[in-house]
Amino acid sequence: MPDLTGETIVPRLAGRNGISYQGESSMKFLIIGGDAAGMSAASRAKRSMPDMAVTVLEMSQDVSYSACGMPYNIAVPGKAIEDLVVRHADVFRQKQGIDVLTGHRVDAIHPKEKKVSGLTLQGEKFEFPYDKLLIATGGSPIVPKLPGFDLPGVLALKSLDHGRKIKAYIDEHNVKKAVIIGMGYIGLEMCESLRARSIEVAMVKPNSNFIPWMADELSDVVQKEVDSNGAKLHLGHAVQKIEAVNNGLSVVCEDLTLDADMVIVAIGITPNSECAVAAGLETGIKNAIAVDRQLKTSEENIYAAGDCADAYHVVTGDKTWIPLALRANRAGWAVADNICGKSAELDGVVGTSVFKVFDLQIARTGLTLKEAVKYGFDPVEVVIKTRSRAHAHPGSTPIRVHLIGDKKSGRLLGAQMVGKEGVAHRINAVAVALHAQMTVEKFSQTDLAYAPPFSPVWDPLLTAANQLLKRM
Repeated sequence: MPDLTGETIVPRLAGRNGISYQGESSMKFLIIGGDAAGMSAASRAKRSMPDMAVTVLEMSQDVSYSACGMPYNIAVPGKAIEDLVVRHADVFRQKQGIDVLTGHRVDAIHPKEKKVSGLTLQGEKFEFPYDKLLIATGGSPIVPKLPGFDLPGVLALKSLDHGRKIKAYIDEHNVKKAVIIGMGYIGLEMCESLRARSIEVAMVKPNSNFIPWMADELSDVVQKEVDSNGAKLHLGHAVQKIEAVNNGLSVVCEDLTLDADMVIVAIGITPNSECAVAAGLETGIKNAIAVDRQLKTSEENIYAAGDCADAYHVVTGDKTWIPLALRANRAGWAVADNICGKSAELDGVVGTSVFKVFDLQIARTGLTLKEAVKYGFDPVEVVIKTRSRAHAHPGSTPIRVHLIGDKKSGRLLGAQMVGKEGVAHRINAVAVALHAQMTVEKFSQTDLAYAPPFSPVWDPLLTAANQLLKRM
């Protein structure tokens, strides 16, 4: 931050006001990024070592919020987006003694000098030294560098401020028609959200497969659900540009033009690793920051966690990049433990995820069939359709399970599920089995719970495992 002469003041140690003095000697733990991984690490480190000077530099004005809840919040007019804030910056400052500095964008990391530098939202320069540094910069939406993607009304969803802008734009422009570019998790959740507000929705993407990672039989069920709720799906159309037309927007493909009041770009995210790359840190898959099982980067005294960092895949043992909330929080804890002298290593991830599309629950964990082939397994698969409850119990609905195993080793490799109930938590059983490296046969012998309102006697997972065994 500049003094009256315009020169940059270098704080000796970050304190409550961002500057401390020579006499302070506690460890300086500096964190770039104030959401899941960053604030989890800050809180745990401060609890473990109350004398530690913990400083968080967050480029936005928001910390510690539920990003995953944004589509559901946007669906409800009049519901404040701030409801998603788990804990405000002032709470961290006043109750935990964590120096949270919002509006501080870090532009450079200087490993040799053990400091970072950047600008505040007011354009003031700052520098902060560190003993230990955590990079928890998260990810950013992928926005194609094509004409018109910078027009007003072309919006993406990742940060709380993105959600704030989408909600405000809908209200201020009386949005009646929207185009969503992409059909991944966020795109489908936003489709449901906008339809809940009676907004017409068209979705478009270049791939001709609706959900490419999912077994066709399951993907078809999800596609029919989206169709039945009034969304128009346009598969196999690459967007070339977006144009401003009259008072709206026009999404232009080679053989298709879609008009809208608003466009949501939902084609995925990319790790925010630019500062790490510029500082000479190693990166890996998808350009995510490479870390070991203790979340250490290639540079001594620097850690990385959350959507900006890679992880080990439990099934393959190889590096992967799967940005998920639980991993970010857990990795933040592990970083704090490691810098506080408690050795912590993370096994890795299996990519367990679940999302809702209208009345359907969709879940996955482990490898897809294509991934299993890629990593040298000899995969076999089965898709079964059964009931979510006992056959005579009212309210039973179809549930489909896709299970994958390795013919050579007998190992369970992955699963996908679609149904109106019983999917979201049932997938966790497969995730646990993958972490335990169970075989399909062992999994088929697990003692899963049964009662007519919740499952047939033979749980759908056990039915799928038994059928898969016949092919192995």
